[in-house]
Parts: sequence; C-alpha cells; structure tokens
Amino acid sequence: MKAEDYDAWYETPRGRWIGEAEYSLLWSLLQPELGTSLLDIGCGTGYFTRLFARDTQGFMVGIDPNKDWLAYARTQAAGAETFAAARAEALPFPDHAFDCTISVAALCFIADQAQALREIIRVTRRRFVLGLLNRRSLLYLEKGRAGGTGGYRGAYWHTASEVRTLLQALPVGRLTFRSAIFLPQGTPFARTLELLLPRSVLWGSFLAVAGDVSGGAPDMAFEGSLGTQQQSSNQMGGKK
Repeated sequence: MKAEDYDAWYETPRGRWIGEAEYSLLWSLLQPELGTSLLDIGCGTGYFTRLFARDTQGFMVGIDPNKDWLAYARTQAAGAETFAAARAEALPFPDHAFDCTISVAALCFIADQAQALREIIRVTRRRFVLGLLNRRSLLYLEKGRAGGTGGYRGAYWHTASEVRTLLQALPVGRLTFRSAIFLPQGTPFARTLELLLPRSVLWGSFLAVAGDVSGGAPDMAFEGSLGTQQQSSNQMGGKK
C-alpha cells in the first residue's frame, strides 16, 4: 500500500473516528507535558507523530525502516518533527534520550519483541505507551485468525497478560492497560457503545499499555543536540 493511500483512510468517516479514538486513548495514558520530547517508534506515515507534535509542541522524532513512507511523512510534518530510518531493535539514540516514547502497532510486526521493548525502555526517560492489536477482540475474530487478512496479514495480536510478561523483566512500573474500538465497524451503535464502555474493559481491538520508566536520567550532550535541532526546525518553519 502507498503511504498516501494509508493516510487517506484516516480521512474517511470510519478512519477518522478510529484514529481519533486511538489517539485520545494514547494521550490520556501518556499525559505528556508541553514541550515534552517524544520518540515515535514505527511511525509509518507519521499520522500519530504529527498529532503528538501538534499537541505537545515539543521535539518529536519518528523512526521507521520504510524509507518511502518516511519520505511521505516528511512532506506532511506539522511542526518540529524529524524522521529517520531505523529499526526498533537497534535504536540509534543514547540511553534516556527522550522524555516519552510511543509505538503504535509496530510491535505487532517485529519478530524479536523482547529486544524491541528493551530498546524502547532504554531510550525512554519518563514514560512510554504502546498501542497493540488485541487478541481478545471482535476484530481478531474477523481479521486476525489464520495469519490475518488484508493489512493485518502476518500481524501478532497480543493479550494484556502477554504484554505484562514481556515487560516484567524491564525497569518499568505503574503499568496501565486500556482498550478502545470495541466494534470496529464504526456504525452509530458502535460509536455509542464506545462512549458507554469504560476503557478498563480490555475487549477493544486497540489494546494500549503505558508505564513509567525507572532511573531515567538525560544524556546532557544529546539533550543539547535535541534543543539545537528543534530550534533549527522552528527557524526553517518560519521561512515557509
């Protein structure tokens, strides 16, 4: 699928509803402050990167191995986002380089999930949030079984207990699990149900987990480079 086609789906009524619901859940779990530096791992077209950059007004980096999608993401940048080609299993950043990290569905397509999680936590100073495909959902029954169909082909679908096990050996605490998109069809009934069911009911197709990182201290040299890059990005934006 082309990057522009993927992003265009978020402009459809159903895609807009799902995208906004997922972003609202991620934001509520992460609760970043104004000016927070964030890393988006597996950013794809930069859809969520743009939203977080817009609302935090902080320095935002999106990484993804797909260079074509990164090129598209750069053309859609909302502010101070920077994009780079990299893999989650080997992040090119020093320890505790970012205040927060996000990753939406990327872990579902990574073979060595344990290594990717170690890297995510390593570069995070304060808090992280992961968005995953939920095996305990109606969407899994429709799209996820027998290897998956369409855009879900080859995806790994998680349960909350599996994610907790993956994270138990890492320096994280205050884990919080929530879910959204209980009926993915996007009908009026589905939207009403979404408003009525509490996020703590883990039956939604979008499973999110957030937690605090212990012992995060900034790499001051990298902090300085972040500030310089952000200032440069802002100056460039002013010349458009």
